[in-house]
Amino acid sequence: MQLIDIGANLTHPAFHADLPAVLERAIAAGVGSIVVTGTSVPESTNALKVSNTYPQTIYATAGVHPHHARECDDATIPALRVLARQARVVALGECGLDFNRNYSPHPDQEKWFAAQVELACELQKPLFLHSRDAKDPFTQVLKQFKNLPPAVAHCFTGDRAELHAYLDLGLHIGITGWICDERRGAHLLQLVRDVPADRLMLETDSPYLTPRDMRPQPKARRNEPAHLPHILRSVARALGRPAEEVAGETTRNARAFFGLP
Repeated sequence: MQLIDIGANLTHPAFHADLPAVLERAIAAGVGSIVVTGTSVPESTNALKVSNTYPQTIYATAGVHPHHARECDDATIPALRVLARQARVVALGECGLDFNRNYSPHPDQEKWFAAQVELACELQKPLFLHSRDAKDPFTQVLKQFKNLPPAVAHCFTGDRAELHAYLDLGLHIGITGWICDERRGAHLLQLVRDVPADRLMLETDSPYLTPRDMRPQPKARRNEPAHLPHILRSVARALGRPAEEVAGETTRNARAFFGLP
């Protein structure tokens, strides 16, 4: 099986000491490509640098996470425009709204989310989206744009109403190890069946969201792309389908979505 991890935070300090070994384990596990998430202009720049260092495996996104919206200024969108035009930057984001942690004021989040969606429409670059406790304002921002490029609701953890609101907008859905958490993610075992086969993708969100049911648990509970097959198997069981089939579909979806070779 060849898998694509559509969201991994490999510029995180947790990977500074052993990234080559992390990538070796991922490749050995069948994860052939990894999209590294940009969460600010500096981190997006770092994601591109990592991608250029490991061009056989890593691609990058460029965006500002809602947690960092308060840091945006007049230089932010021009900087993202330059990054987004680089060949190895395959999507704009991670951008969206997070009304759970509220690290940035809601007006700032909405302003800079809309600005990044506008940029994606201008460049017709895919969108890597974040939404937490913000379904209605999140969908309202997206509905403002008539020429929305392909977009994925990364790390979906919501309920049925939220899922169908996103599907109605044409969004793809990214599933993480949250589906492996019997405390918080059991509802996803049912909901994942509602996702059209051609709009489902898989991700680890490393180093976060280590699958809770992995045995043994990894050291320091650090998640990494090599754990994506575990998430695949959980999704396949929930769908009642062979893991090989789900692997093939989700990989084809990711290649088409991000324009990967």
